[in-house]
Amino acid sequence: MLWFAVLGPVLAVAGLLDGRRGSRAARRRAHREVERRFRELRVELVARHERERAALWSRHPDVRRHGVRPEEAWRALPERQAILVVGTGEVPSVVRVEGGDDAEEARGVRAAARTLGGAPVVVPAEAGIAIVGPPVLARAVGRALVLQACLNRAPGDVRVEGVESSWGESLPHRRAGGGALLRVSSGGDVVGDDVDIPVALVAEGDPAPPRCAAVLTLLGAGRARLDYAGASSEVDVEPISRTHAAEIAGRLAARAVTTRGNGEGAAPPLGRLLAAAPGPRRGGLPAVVGTRAGAPDVVDLVADGPHAVVIGVTGAGKSELLTTWVASLAARHTPQQVSFLLVDYKGGRAFDPLAVLPHVAGVLTDLDESAALRAIESLRAEVRHRERVLGVAGARDIDEAGDALSRLVVVVDEYAALVATQPALHELFADIAARGRALGIHLVLASQRAAGVFREGVLANAPLRLALRVTDAADSRAVLGVDDAAALSGLPDDRGLCLVRGPGDAAPRAVRVSRCGADDLAVIAATEDPPARKPWLPPLPARIALDDITRGDGALVLGIADEPEHQRQRALVLSADEPGFVVLGASGSGRSSVVRAIARQAGAPFIIPTDPEAGWDAVAAAEAVAPGTVLLADDLDLLLARVGPDHAAVLRDRMERLAREARARGIQLVVSAQRPGGAVARIADAIPRRLLLAHASRADLVAAGGAAADHAALPPGRGHWGGTLVQTLWTPEDAAQAEPSQRPWQPSRHPVAFVAPAGPATRATLEAWARGGADVRTMASAGEAAASGPGRGGVLWGTSEQWLAHWRLLGQARAGGLLVIDAACASEYRALTGSGELPPFARPRARRAWLRTSDDTVTRIVLPG
Repeated sequence: MLWFAVLGPVLAVAGLLDGRRGSRAARRRAHREVERRFRELRVELVARHERERAALWSRHPDVRRHGVRPEEAWRALPERQAILVVGTGEVPSVVRVEGGDDAEEARGVRAAARTLGGAPVVVPAEAGIAIVGPPVLARAVGRALVLQACLNRAPGDVRVEGVESSWGESLPHRRAGGGALLRVSSGGDVVGDDVDIPVALVAEGDPAPPRCAAVLTLLGAGRARLDYAGASSEVDVEPISRTHAAEIAGRLAARAVTTRGNGEGAAPPLGRLLAAAPGPRRGGLPAVVGTRAGAPDVVDLVADGPHAVVIGVTGAGKSELLTTWVASLAARHTPQQVSFLLVDYKGGRAFDPLAVLPHVAGVLTDLDESAALRAIESLRAEVRHRERVLGVAGARDIDEAGDALSRLVVVVDEYAALVATQPALHELFADIAARGRALGIHLVLASQRAAGVFREGVLANAPLRLALRVTDAADSRAVLGVDDAAALSGLPDDRGLCLVRGPGDAAPRAVRVSRCGADDLAVIAATEDPPARKPWLPPLPARIALDDITRGDGALVLGIADEPEHQRQRALVLSADEPGFVVLGASGSGRSSVVRAIARQAGAPFIIPTDPEAGWDAVAAAEAVAPGTVLLADDLDLLLARVGPDHAAVLRDRMERLAREARARGIQLVVSAQRPGGAVARIADAIPRRLLLAHASRADLVAAGGAAADHAALPPGRGHWGGTLVQTLWTPEDAAQAEPSQRPWQPSRHPVAFVAPAGPATRATLEAWARGGADVRTMASAGEAAASGPGRGGVLWGTSEQWLAHWRLLGQARAGGLLVIDAACASEYRALTGSGELPPFARPRARRAWLRTSDDTVTRIVLPG
């Protein structure tokens, strides 16, 4: 005990020392973890500041950064045009670091996050900037600010005064007739109220002009102090030498000349040029699309073609060029000489104004993709049609065929989007490009880019090339052979400047595209010439009534089949030797309307209703129908679902047998269902023809045997028949007919063995029979039942358990009387009757029973009560 008393304090001291050592180790680990977290935070902070800095310089480039990205010059960005970058320095950052304690390191990180170094320091351009310092250095910094404004804004958006002639003589902004005025003043000149962007050069010691809100005091060759809005900060400035400034001004002058088309203004409206446009001639399609050197410029789609390629970025004026070209051709040619198919596949309505022209056979957009693809598919049929016409005329090409054919011009705006949606069209357009000259079919294909869009088969047969502004020199070279289209201006005033190169041109020519207005189109459309022949029929109507079609004797018409590849629409007829067809589609797709249309044409159809009792009876009776009968089963899947699994299996087998024997028996079976699953599958497989209407999902359509590409939002009655698009007949619903009432069954002179569960319903039935004069007794005891039996004209009632317990009495009832089994005893039916056959279907809880006679005939009856 003494030893344990001594060890107690020793152990306590040892535990205390060990705890202190563990605490020191934990503190060291925590300190290292904090240091690691701070290092990661600083790395993330540097990365975020770098991204923020790059974004700021991208929005607000100085002269040096404009030199790195010359394509950014004159880009219309409001936030760039309204400011000037006075230098590089620290600005408030959008990055914030929250949390932490008041430790020095945490305070340092939070402070570092709030400030972004090496960023553009900007002031509003109209605030005015005064540059104070040595004259040589002040002029160098002033040159940078002037050039920055001229790189941000095009001539006409800003004009410059007061720059040194040694470098600014060629600056195009000096000759601009409008825009904000930037004036460079020095020597204490007064800044007038007419100056929008004042830049003042102030000698050291002189006051800055009051008009200049920002004062830039030079501290050395590359440093300055900016005083603006009550704050002062140091920045790194960007001085520009005279030589460098002159070089930049020269580049801007060259770009201004190129983009302005050698100084030309906007082309006059198309209506003024049409008087000078050449008239129609055999072997040509001349059209005036704009002016060159002030004179109308003519392009000939046949002589320079037979096909043309047009490229240009969005906003360059492609749609205006195509509209003007079509209108110019229509103004000088009749609809019997030239017609147009216009395809706008960029989601717009650019060609809608041209729809008033009688020359236009159709205007198609990607907003109605099915109609667009249908019309384009008709081009294949049009090619075959023209080949037949030339063959009959014995002509080698359209010129030798005389007036038998007109020229068809297919204009596609955004060809890249069209072939991207339907890659197979590459081959179609390549085929038309190869044979179009002889057939009189001409392509005008427009796209934003050329690389990867136009295949060699198209480009090789499209020598007429037109290019508006592009951003990639490779696209310009692919179409024109030179980079000139990439140097065109993107200014609004230069919209519509086009470079045209024909097969015989050594270099492209600059053409100002004319604008075609609504008044011009109204004048062109005011002609008495009949409209052009459409190479395809109109789309299928959304509804076709039974009385709107002509039916042959005995023919069952389903609807109208659309066959654009044959340029026809024909009646879809079910021939008499067909065993029938299956209609599959979602709810609301028009299945029942198709079945009703067949029923009204069949004369005396045999209809299998969806009511489970009536449907069961009809299927049983269908096995005896005469040849030539049309059997109709609408919503067969619903009927099978209503009768339960046992009866559904029997119905399925009977319907499958009808389907397989239909051709041999000379009958026709028309079945409709939502999907071919479950019990319907075997029946549908036995009928070769299927009409696939709209399905709820692509998977349902594929499971029904359709193509995944055919899944789309279709109107009721629209579907596919063996791959052909059809619109089936619409027939109104029949007036609701009251269900025929069946009289309750009453016992006659034969003895009746009644099997029913005990309950109020059974008591009501027995009381009704008793009131009708029947002798009603119950199986109160085995002795009473065995001794008396039901008797002549009497009814002996017992539950299924009681009857099965008296099997001898049950056998007598089967052999010599009537056995009535309540439908509530369906589970004991086979045991009670000793038969494996299913009785007729009876609706549960509907006062139904089965009546079995001594010859094993079973019928369904209605119980009274």
